[in-house]
Amino acid sequence: MNELLFFGHILLVVAFSLGALRLGSQGLTTLVALQAVLANLFVVKQMTLFGLNVTCSDVFAIGSLLALNLLQEFFGREAAEAAIKVSFLSMVFFALMSQVHLAYIPSGADGTHDAFLRIFSSTPRIVLASMAVYYVVQQIDVRLFGFLREQWVGVPLSLRVGFTLLFSQTLDTVLFSFFGLGGIVTSLFDIILMSLVVKWIAIGCSAPFTAFAKKIARTA
Repeated sequence: MNELLFFGHILLVVAFSLGALRLGSQGLTTLVALQAVLANLFVVKQMTLFGLNVTCSDVFAIGSLLALNLLQEFFGREAAEAAIKVSFLSMVFFALMSQVHLAYIPSGADGTHDAFLRIFSSTPRIVLASMAVYYVVQQIDVRLFGFLREQWVGVPLSLRVGFTLLFSQTLDTVLFSFFGLGGIVTSLFDIILMSLVVKWIAIGCSAPFTAFAKKIARTA
């Protein structure tokens, strides 16, 4: 069941990315920021996928960078750089507001505080590592995609997007595992391998759909 949901999840994220493209740069910027926040929120939930124990946030991390690449392809690097700033500001705002939310003393009639406490009480190290790595990876992704756009003239958008996502998500996984999970988990190698397998599958499924992006952009 998780595998079916996983592929459906990928298709939904791609569909919303293409839908945001029709709305223009503001739509894509919003989606980049929203998925950055969701990736950091849903990273605390784990699931079993293809026999591997992984988090539920990988599709959102890929989706955010997919929207970022579409933004740069059709609206330029300045728009992509602005989206990175907006997404980072959104992550910082969410992290701070979640702690403010926890600081409120619940009433005797409240039955949700314990659930919020479990979700929002991630260790500061994991939260900071996730935010910092995500920001760095976004910057690298924009520069790599821009380089490929200039050097790979005539190469289909789906291949450029796929290659960029593979590189950036591999880097994201390795950096976050070392800085966020090093010394906490038993085997970093197993964590990295499991996460990469899931991310590569998601990228392989999502990248071909970007072939529709140019048609959508022309009709928007």
